[in-house]
Amino acid sequence: METTRDYYDVLGVKKDAEAAAIKKAYRKQAMKFHPDQNQDDPKAEEKFKELGEAYEVLSDEDKRAAYDRYGHAAFKAGGMGGGGGGGGFGGFGGFHDPMDIFSQVFGGAFRGGGGGFDDLFGGGRRDQQARQRGSDLRYDLEITLEEASQGVEKELEIEKYGPCRTCKSSGSKSEGGARTCSTCGGRGVVTQQSGIFVRQSACPECHGAGQVISDPCPACKGEGRVQEPERIKIKIPAGVDDGTRLRSSGNGDEGLRGGPAGDLYVFLHVRKHDIFQRRGEDLYCEVPVSFAVAALGGELAVPTLEGRASIKVPPGTQGGTIFRLKHRGVQDIGSGRKGDLHVEVRVEVPTKLKGEQKEKLREFAESIGEENSPLHEGFLEKAKRFFNI
Repeated sequence: METTRDYYDVLGVKKDAEAAAIKKAYRKQAMKFHPDQNQDDPKAEEKFKELGEAYEVLSDEDKRAAYDRYGHAAFKAGGMGGGGGGGGFGGFGGFHDPMDIFSQVFGGAFRGGGGGFDDLFGGGRRDQQARQRGSDLRYDLEITLEEASQGVEKELEIEKYGPCRTCKSSGSKSEGGARTCSTCGGRGVVTQQSGIFVRQSACPECHGAGQVISDPCPACKGEGRVQEPERIKIKIPAGVDDGTRLRSSGNGDEGLRGGPAGDLYVFLHVRKHDIFQRRGEDLYCEVPVSFAVAALGGELAVPTLEGRASIKVPPGTQGGTIFRLKHRGVQDIGSGRKGDLHVEVRVEVPTKLKGEQKEKLREFAESIGEENSPLHEGFLEKAKRFFNI
């Protein structure tokens, strides 16, 4: 196929685009229109070939210069300067298979270099080490707010695959029990070709191991690993939050027959606290204060994650007033800076007054009238304006 569309338009780049931008544009478009991904769209293959043709020219410095000067005529037989043996301008030959171009750009994903299109996303060919790697494990761990704030070391007990000590992870009862798989030749993958496409999949004989065990170890049944409980210590840094994920490298399942172990991922869940609420690195809490202390002022004991602290309550403090204690919050896991503790006071109203107490309280209310009720006075002024009184 030879397109008559402008090559720059085909790739969606400007004429002064750099080589890196041209390659990036081709990668994006080629993945979008690859025939493997568009088996129900007959036009996709033509579009894919057109992209390959455009990229072959614009990615080559000499061909691009000729195209910029003469356009498509530079590559037609006998055109613009005659043919130099290749049937095109200055000796440029015809266009190559678009699959070869795709393979070069994507690092050999086709034509014997790997599996099909899915390999670009990790779904097909893997090397020997990746095939044998153990599984990653997940562990959900609940911790307290104090532990999240200050950091802690935890010991976890998990069921996981560990190395088989009987066969030393070889999977074979004897030293000569493992032989190279004759089906795949030890590669662990088999190749299947359909037209121009070449796919690879795990070998059905050795299941991707590359070896066949003739006398499997009775302890691990040829896997080279056994499942057993294991205790693992993990350090939780100060400042972690609910939902934080920690990775413990190499503490996942042991790989098959001595392959590398996977990783352990610990997901943290911070238990709801009875007193504090966390917002970022700041903590919030409500503390009751007696009517007498709120009116007369005094010291008020407040809780913190490190223990008890005190704040000075000025005379006439209203309910809902918030006091801030600097650097009494949670440490930021990145910078190490501590947040603040915000304490909101709640003025307590006595609920069980005796007769004498009620009488004294009435006398007190009559003595102060409304002169010392700033909130009440302010509300009355607003009400008057609202009702146009």
